[in-house]
Amino acid sequence: MKLIIAEKPDQAQTLCSGFQRVKRDGYIEVKPNELFPKGAYCTWAIGHLTQLCAPESYQQEWKKWSISMLPLIPDKFKYEVSKSKAKQFQIIKKLLLDPNVTEIIHAGDAGREGELIIRNIIQLSGVKKPLKRLWISSLTQASINEGFRRLLNDEDTKNLYFEAYSRACADWLVGMNASRVYTLLLKEKGMNDVFSAGRVQTPTLALIVKREKEIENFKSEPFWEIIATFQINKKKYKGTWQKDQQTRVTDEQMALKIAEFCKEKRAEIKDIVKERKEYQPPLLFNLSALQATANKTYKFSPKKTLDVVQSLYQKGIVSYPRSDSTYVTKGEAELFPAILEKLSRFEEYKDLFPLPKTSILNNSRYVNEKKVTDHYAIIPTEQVTDPSRLNADEQKMYDLIVRRLIAAHYDKAIYDYSTLTTLVDGRAEFITKGKQQIQEGWRKVIFQNDKEKDELLPQVQKGETGHVHKVETKEGKTQPPKRYTEGQLITLMKTAGKYLDNDELEKVLNKVEGLGTEATRAGIITMLKDRKYIEVKKNQVYATDKGKVLIEAIGNHILASPEMTAKWEQRLSEIGEGQASAALFMEQTKKLSAKIVADAIQFAPNWNFDGLKVESIQRSNSKFTIGKKVGKCKLCNGDVVDKGEFYGCTNYKVNNCKFTISKKILGKNITKTNVQKLLSEGTTNLIKGFKKGEKTFDAKLELKDGKINFLFTQGTKQQPTP
Repeated sequence: MKLIIAEKPDQAQTLCSGFQRVKRDGYIEVKPNELFPKGAYCTWAIGHLTQLCAPESYQQEWKKWSISMLPLIPDKFKYEVSKSKAKQFQIIKKLLLDPNVTEIIHAGDAGREGELIIRNIIQLSGVKKPLKRLWISSLTQASINEGFRRLLNDEDTKNLYFEAYSRACADWLVGMNASRVYTLLLKEKGMNDVFSAGRVQTPTLALIVKREKEIENFKSEPFWEIIATFQINKKKYKGTWQKDQQTRVTDEQMALKIAEFCKEKRAEIKDIVKERKEYQPPLLFNLSALQATANKTYKFSPKKTLDVVQSLYQKGIVSYPRSDSTYVTKGEAELFPAILEKLSRFEEYKDLFPLPKTSILNNSRYVNEKKVTDHYAIIPTEQVTDPSRLNADEQKMYDLIVRRLIAAHYDKAIYDYSTLTTLVDGRAEFITKGKQQIQEGWRKVIFQNDKEKDELLPQVQKGETGHVHKVETKEGKTQPPKRYTEGQLITLMKTAGKYLDNDELEKVLNKVEGLGTEATRAGIITMLKDRKYIEVKKNQVYATDKGKVLIEAIGNHILASPEMTAKWEQRLSEIGEGQASAALFMEQTKKLSAKIVADAIQFAPNWNFDGLKVESIQRSNSKFTIGKKVGKCKLCNGDVVDKGEFYGCTNYKVNNCKFTISKKILGKNITKTNVQKLLSEGTTNLIKGFKKGEKTFDAKLELKDGKINFLFTQGTKQQPTP
């Protein structure tokens, strides 16, 4: 009998759905069938059942956070079973030990993390039985059956386990040492919070802080443009003055002089240049491209995109989501006509058929066996589903994936871009730009609400003359760089800080050396949010003071370097391909961890946090403070405790007491010290920098009749807080 171990309960259910089966406690019993003549057991992990041991598991004294104990470098890493998942581990272990089980089928997600999760469980059980690997890219019944018929050998995917194991241990080493040393040193500077740092999260944060500084340091400068309206042979059009391909003038008087010079002067068509540009249909989706597109189109966070597409995958209607490839194999391309024929029956897609191209089998832009890595691109499977049967978010995600495949069967989009140059009085040059769609092509399928409008030039000929009908100056201001969206941040991570806003990344970069992997980038961004290093407002990513403090402390050292972290990722990939030594990588990471600690200690005396609100960093939302008492409720005499985002009365469920104090009022963080003073004495210390609209003001907070008011220094002007 064989034992199948899946990564999650719902995946186990899907794997067994085509067989006669009986549900048991923590596993499924599969009845004998063609694929499993003696039947099988199918059990599951619940994500990560195991975890790397805490520092005190190696040495008890490591439990204490102390600089003298750093760096923490275990001789050999150990895994343990997570306490909350111990019951399921015991079920799996009992099945592994069952003498009737003669072979194990590893059915975790077909990727590095899946490899680690299942192999760790088997290793901790102490069982050594023959192991086979189920490796599939979709959960359709046909794919599942084919996968069970063509199981891989243990050795075929073992290097992926070494890669994932090395990644986990490297993250433990760097994260544990960097987090402790910076937390302890920053505490000496008055910041009582945990500063988590890591091999991938910190360089990602550094990119965000860098952009924040560029915005803060940007000085807006005024400029003027000169706009003329020409009349040539009864045709009117506008043009913008230019010199040396620059249209902006930084001196207002100079702009006015140019405008005055051009008034009612003779105008001549100097040149008309037309350039035709062709745009190929976009590549198929990998996860990063899908996350970036979903964020741009629907403002989905990267995590939400991954969660929704994972749901579609588990329903068997799209392929494996954590793919880094934009290509498919010929075998997949051969299924496209049948998939597209089914899609053509749905109302949403009827207008897109018949397709200009019935097959892309020989199109190397999409079909390339050599460029399919562990998985092919994210595509709809042959198990085509009526979009109306999906929930709203699933519909949107399925539609994006379906339209990418349809667009691949369309022709290129073609535009003509024209530049008309008009010469005034033989001296001043004005340009007028226009564009015209020549062939809609794939834009019929995608960008339906984002089509480029034609801006046609007047029908004039080179050498024609007329005059300046009107001329005016237009004032503008230079704009700071824009903050990244979450989708752009995914692209930044993939390209190690080299931002490229297009779908051709795979062609631009021969070998992607990014931060994290397709599977982990969304989690890194979520982690930065959870740890209060970044905030996302209206899809714009802002660095918090806490994030700025950490990056200021780390400076230009290796821990904040996107390029260096990208090289580590590349080395890890080489371990997965069997081309690099895991042992050598770990030795280098140990040396790096020691250097991170030494650098932090050396440079801490020179840290300067001028301009940052370091007094507000008081571990406001950490697991160490939640539930801790800060004072007595002034309404019911209950205890007021830390509830994460605010302080609230513990009698809420007892007597419906609704007394709360927000941790942030008009842009200011309210410290624990001030909350305690407010509850005990009725007022806080003077708090500087409240912001309402464009105005800022200083005030104390006063607690009166259960309500919090602003108390100004004169003591006369009061108003309730929002």
